[in-house]
Amino acid sequence: MFDTFKSAKPFGRETLSDRRTDMAVGKVTFSKAEREKLAEVLWLLNWISVVTGVILFSLGLFLKVEIQKWAEVMSEHGTFYVPHMLITTGLAACCINYLGGQICLDCADTNKFLRWKLVMMPYIVCTFFFTSCVLAGALMCYSIRSQLEESLFLGLRNAMRYYKDTDTPGRCYLKRTVDMLQIQFQCCGNTGYRDWFQIQWISSRYLDMTNSAVVDRLRSNVEGKYLMDGVPFSCCSTFSPRPCIQQHLNNRTAHLHYDQQSQQQNLWRRGCRQALLDHYTGIMESIGLTVLLIWLFELLVLTGVRYLQTAMENVLLLGDPDLESYGWILENSLAEMARSNFNIIKNLGKCYQVDDDPNINVPTAAAEREVPSQQVQVPVTS
Repeated sequence: MFDTFKSAKPFGRETLSDRRTDMAVGKVTFSKAEREKLAEVLWLLNWISVVTGVILFSLGLFLKVEIQKWAEVMSEHGTFYVPHMLITTGLAACCINYLGGQICLDCADTNKFLRWKLVMMPYIVCTFFFTSCVLAGALMCYSIRSQLEESLFLGLRNAMRYYKDTDTPGRCYLKRTVDMLQIQFQCCGNTGYRDWFQIQWISSRYLDMTNSAVVDRLRSNVEGKYLMDGVPFSCCSTFSPRPCIQQHLNNRTAHLHYDQQSQQQNLWRRGCRQALLDHYTGIMESIGLTVLLIWLFELLVLTGVRYLQTAMENVLLLGDPDLESYGWILENSLAEMARSNFNIIKNLGKCYQVDDDPNINVPTAAAEREVPSQQVQVPVTS
């Protein structure tokens, strides 16, 4: 097959190729053995990239499960797009790198490369966009903190508001969820234990309406809520040196030897929003660092595939598979590419310009005089 390329090679091909690569970015010379070695290494790296794709998928699945554990205390404020992004990117990585391994394995042979020649450039473009998605996923892991904080604030506020609705469908498990959250993360309330003072967290069916104190407390509130300076049992600290004090927290005389200023040993002082935010931030930072390392690895593989593609295309132009060939990242510099694209756009604009001169293509009198009329001689017959 290479005899055809040799016979079709024009005179001075090497000189023209050298001139064409003067402006190339990252130009490297590859011998035949180096091209074959590069193809073999890229085949191995692509298979390793398939494993990194599985890792991306697993990280996204793990993050989704972790968020799903406490989804009841989160609002639907875009907290699931990061794990979905990682899951999708991981599946795409497995497919793209599997195809890349097959391509690089065939590129070790110059004749087999002809089957993939037209596929190489679309494959590199798709891989570039995929690699950009991996980088975007890594950056999302670090930028989601503010959205996660807002989601936790709104979700915990609603969960605490519906804490008492144990007999309402759709809310009956919120009390258990909030209690487990406060016990597991050693936290209390949204931003602190005083958040429980502002809501009615005791169900009305447990209130003794025959008690005048209960009725007076309900009437004293504009919205008719039973508010009290108390917290659920799950706010009690396990490190408290005395039995937990849950009610009348603002009344210093209601308890023996009770000091309101030093009650931090009695209740959890940290809010659950901050506790969950720290928990998820630690997970996000670890995942983000892992995804960033995967992005650097994928970028290395993409660079190697680009060098292999250009080196194999140039050896086809030379017509001899045993010759050295150039490989590069970009055929022209960034400034040259920008200038070329600008000229293309400028020329496209000229195509739509219309001359409004009414005399266009209308010959003038002077022009008619300058153009001699052709005289046709007619033969005279006698």
